[in-house]
Amino acid sequence: MNVINLNRNANRASEIEGRMLKLADIGPVLNLNYLVKGWLSRRGLSMLYGPSNAGKTFVALDLAMHVAANKPWRGCKVNGGPVLYIAAEGGAGVRNRLAAFKREHPEMASADFVLLPIGLDLHGQLDALAVCEALPGDAFALTVIDTLARSMGAGDENTAKDAAMFVRNCDLIREVTGAHVMVVHHTGKDEDRGARGSSALRAAVDTEINVTSEGEIVCKKQRDMAYADTLHFTLRSVTLGVDEDGDPVTSAVVETAEPPKPKRKPLSGKNEVAMQALYDALRDHGEVKSGDLYPHNRKVVHIDHWREACGVHGLTSGVADSSARMAFKRAKDKLMDLNEVREFGEYVWRVQDED
Repeated sequence: MNVINLNRNANRASEIEGRMLKLADIGPVLNLNYLVKGWLSRRGLSMLYGPSNAGKTFVALDLAMHVAANKPWRGCKVNGGPVLYIAAEGGAGVRNRLAAFKREHPEMASADFVLLPIGLDLHGQLDALAVCEALPGDAFALTVIDTLARSMGAGDENTAKDAAMFVRNCDLIREVTGAHVMVVHHTGKDEDRGARGSSALRAAVDTEINVTSEGEIVCKKQRDMAYADTLHFTLRSVTLGVDEDGDPVTSAVVETAEPPKPKRKPLSGKNEVAMQALYDALRDHGEVKSGDLYPHNRKVVHIDHWREACGVHGLTSGVADSSARMAFKRAKDKLMDLNEVREFGEYVWRVQDED
């Protein structure tokens, strides 16, 4: 072993020794070093993924611009800084999206945001080293790689070895520049199976964010933070101008949306029969009762009338009284479990359309 190698080993050993912590010196970490509270840690590695046309690049740009402007993102605190956004697909699309964002958010139009509209090969190490050299150390808070597929060079995202090489280059960028690295990726044909490619990718990241085709931003993995609540969004069209033919040029911006109301599954079988019996009982014997424990401006009916109607519909007929009572109780309890019916003081009513 030559002198140079001995010196390198000694320096590395000294570095490792300096990073060792005795148990007595270890205490709780109370101040999380976050980039976006609840979502991204500083110097971490994350993957934001979703199906084609779900709006994942719009969401990634929206998040990145808030980090660059050091502004709260969707109600979450931001500890931001300069951002490098590597748009591997390039083209006018990403520029128009940023132009639309600046038009709709003029207070963030001067954010410290840099766009690199070229593809990089992060399967090999050359481009990763070039990025590290181009970025001043510890100056950037976030680097976004959009998309993984366009940044793999000759690598195969489905191969663990190639995925590991890509991850190592992302780690190199993180370690040298101090930036959190977010990778934008696609799902496969089955959206529910998560991001496509080798499981080595998912194992390596600190955070997974799923942008769904239903307008949801879902935290799927957190290594060191609690899972953030699901966010909902929509895309609003923005007209940027007209082209040489006089046709409008448009893009879109992300806007907060309300969670969709839960969809009620249609009833079937005995549940449907019992509900039809309740409709009939309310029609023939329903009344509006006063009091905070009854629905306002909605008819209720005594449970005996509902039981009789169930017999008319054949749900409880032709059996012994005890069996009929049991069949009715099962039907009532099932509809209550499904949040279709409520009961108080021997009166029942439908939940439908109730806030």
